[in-house]
Amino acid sequence: MKVRPHPEYPPEEGRYLRGNDFSPVAVVIVLNADEDKIPPEIEHLVRIGVETGAALSGTVQTPNIGFEKLIWNIVGNPNIRFLVLGGPESEGHATGAALKALFANGIDEQSRIIGSDAPFPVLYNIPRPVVDRFLDQVTLVDCQFQDAATLREAIRACFQEQPTEFRGQILHDPGAYPGEPIGGSLTWKVTQPWAVPKDEKEQAAKQKALDLMERLRTRNAGPPHR
Repeated sequence: MKVRPHPEYPPEEGRYLRGNDFSPVAVVIVLNADEDKIPPEIEHLVRIGVETGAALSGTVQTPNIGFEKLIWNIVGNPNIRFLVLGGPESEGHATGAALKALFANGIDEQSRIIGSDAPFPVLYNIPRPVVDRFLDQVTLVDCQFQDAATLREAIRACFQEQPTEFRGQILHDPGAYPGEPIGGSLTWKVTQPWAVPKDEKEQAAKQKALDLMERLRTRNAGPPHR
């Protein structure tokens, strides 16, 4: 049984292609290069994803904002039940390992991915219930470091009506997740997670500073011109 995605799906822009909205699969390829120097082999894997039938197929580079965009886009479409991970590893971000840790362990009270050795694997811009919904809705299929043929095989296995064995996992399309599509997007894009307030005292101090800045901005703006 399939459902229509949220009207704003997918809410976050990014380096991805949109395919069949009723597909049970999304594909994410780890990007290990600058955005303006994406290797042809990475682009090839992304295209294979959508050409083989994925709902979304794109790249991810960071285990913070990159993951947050991925999560918001997927929870907007309950038809997506599998996330196929492919590509190399990003040595500076340990992105693939962080994604596997997220599925294995979740996040702690500080929104940090448990068990990840990435520099800043924190999901500050997304509510915990949305993270929990993502982890409940989607199963990770690990094809990292595998070739294009294996990626295709994984995607096709997720489409099957009957349970199909793939690299030790039993895959098949279970139909849409039994929950409403979630609409939303990033409201505060933290690029330096270590600067985020750690407790209520720091949060109050930050809010006080923001309120002061707003009052100063309003005061300096002066009366409207006529």
